[in-house]
Amino acid sequence: MKRLLPYLVLAVFATVPLWLQDPYLLNTFITTGILIIAAMSLNLLLGYTGQLSLGHVAFFGIGAYASALVSLGFDVELLWGVRVVHEPWPVWSGFIIGTLVAALCGYVVGKLSFKVRGAYFVIVTISFAEVVRLVALNWVELTQGPLALTSIPPMTLWLPGLGSYDFYSKQSNYYLVLAVLAICYVIIRRLVQSRVGRAMVALKENESLAVSVGIDVTRYLVLAAIFSAGIAGAAGSLYAHYLKIIDPDVFAFLTTVTMVIMVITGGKGTLAGPIVGGLIFGFIPVVARSFAAPEVQWILYGLFMILIVFVLPEGIVPAIEKWFSGRKTEPNVDQQPANAP
Repeated sequence: MKRLLPYLVLAVFATVPLWLQDPYLLNTFITTGILIIAAMSLNLLLGYTGQLSLGHVAFFGIGAYASALVSLGFDVELLWGVRVVHEPWPVWSGFIIGTLVAALCGYVVGKLSFKVRGAYFVIVTISFAEVVRLVALNWVELTQGPLALTSIPPMTLWLPGLGSYDFYSKQSNYYLVLAVLAICYVIIRRLVQSRVGRAMVALKENESLAVSVGIDVTRYLVLAAIFSAGIAGAAGSLYAHYLKIIDPDVFAFLTTVTMVIMVITGGKGTLAGPIVGGLIFGFIPVVARSFAAPEVQWILYGLFMILIVFVLPEGIVPAIEKWFSGRKTEPNVDQQPANAP
């Protein structure tokens, strides 16, 4: 039953556009799904290697800008009068390139920053995100700076022999996000259940012991950073082509905080944790908006997060798993031994 649960959940969510006609709620599902993909990528670092990245939004933004620029084309002048002209490419190629560019940045940041640990690593990731934000803000010739990149084409799927399909409607974008989320879930699941994943968990639990048995710390941490950054870049690409406009606010620190909240409250180090946490904190503002003022909404948001952390310190998913495992092992008080009085 446990193995069938992900497929049942996927089937249930696949029916949402069939009965949900409210465009606002469908938009909430889409944006929440994109943030869940980003939170899943962060969970790969935070939950399975124990490395907290507070600059993870940088990879999200890099994927968004790279995919948009590949699709729109650009004409910029670099150093020494060298001019680079890029003609627009198909949108699906922008998605692939945005993912790969984010993964490459994850490799570079991982190689440079995994030589330090703890608070120093957090500072490095925050600094990297701020540098990328400033580049996006000030390189006006390439990114349009605060004026934003506009008229970004919608995501396009190209199939050999069948042509291309443009994702214009909310229903089609919903299924696109759901499909990418499912693929990322499978990739992360295969990774963490492999020998590589076991090495990552070993590094989180006891790094000194892991090193003593021959596990290469830097190699596995950098590998986790590559996959994590690439998935975050894919989420950013979906975000850019869905909204069709992006500006440097895509690098806002609040986005990283939201990812961390989704991972921690859902249950870090679990496959379903970011999904559960993402759904809860993605829809709390929607529910609170129906009866509370904007200021009260944020207060309720914070109070609910504090409540979960205090009541379920390990997260929602681990608490549910413990509850079910406890019920399975609980002895039946109605059945007594034959020799009982």
